[in-house]
Amino acid sequence: MPCQFSVLASSRFVDRRRISIMIPLVLFSGAVFLFFMPFNSWGKSSSYSLDLSLKIHEIEVVAEFPHDPDAFTQGLLYAGNDTLYESTGLNGKSSVRKVALRTGKVEVIQHMDYSYFGEGLTLLGDRLYQVAWLTNTGFTYDLHNLSKVKPFKHYMKDGWGLATDGEVLFGSDGTSTLYRMDPKTMKVTDKHTVRYNGRKVRYLNELEYINKEVWANVWQSDCIARISPKDGSLLGWILLPKLSQGLLKSGHRGIDVLNGIAWDSDKQRLFVTGKLWPKLYQIKLKPASEKREKQIERQCLV
Repeated sequence: MPCQFSVLASSRFVDRRRISIMIPLVLFSGAVFLFFMPFNSWGKSSSYSLDLSLKIHEIEVVAEFPHDPDAFTQGLLYAGNDTLYESTGLNGKSSVRKVALRTGKVEVIQHMDYSYFGEGLTLLGDRLYQVAWLTNTGFTYDLHNLSKVKPFKHYMKDGWGLATDGEVLFGSDGTSTLYRMDPKTMKVTDKHTVRYNGRKVRYLNELEYINKEVWANVWQSDCIARISPKDGSLLGWILLPKLSQGLLKSGHRGIDVLNGIAWDSDKQRLFVTGKLWPKLYQIKLKPASEKREKQIERQCLV
């Protein structure tokens, strides 16, 4: 027994010494790994990158967030730090609001006069631009407190959607026309008719500028059209019927149509919601089946 004990004790001592030597080596290796990691990968929520090489996409839900079910969403944008800005419609309920992504809490709100029906919203510099339905009047707001800065007049036939590439504004008026506008004068500098297989894509609605493309909700459909801002050519479709179908199956019978696209360019996150929807979704794209491709005209050309 004494002999066995001494051997056992000796082996334990050797094991402990090995461990004491290995720990610093592991820590050193980890430090070297972290040092040589690309700094721009720190803080990323995922490694997902937007693949726009395909013409037709379906979607997968990455995450769900609360959304005000009384918000008749007309414009949506992401402004960093898990913050959204949203424009809502309906006379007497129209507003511009700052919203916390994670909780859906409305942190700041600016109500519109009863006579205005809020529509599209975009952010250029430190100013929010908003248009209103059935009028050529729009408004600018201070980004920080949402106080109104001044009204403006635009030259589209109506005010539906707004987006920006950081230099010019893009607009929609519920037709198949995509407008390009000078943000200083709001005058139209160019416009294109959007078509698919020769047919006009009508009811272009809420807009978002994503990776040098303009994405547009098509009103009364579960489709997003990807449009070239250079010539108005249709680059592809994104099909999202599973979102509204899922809400209806869950008993949310009061929802209206899909509307609202927001893009987080830093973390490559894509968000969508709808009018009177209780949820906002982070989604990613995936290739659509051949069956879906054959249903585009019936699903998206309303």
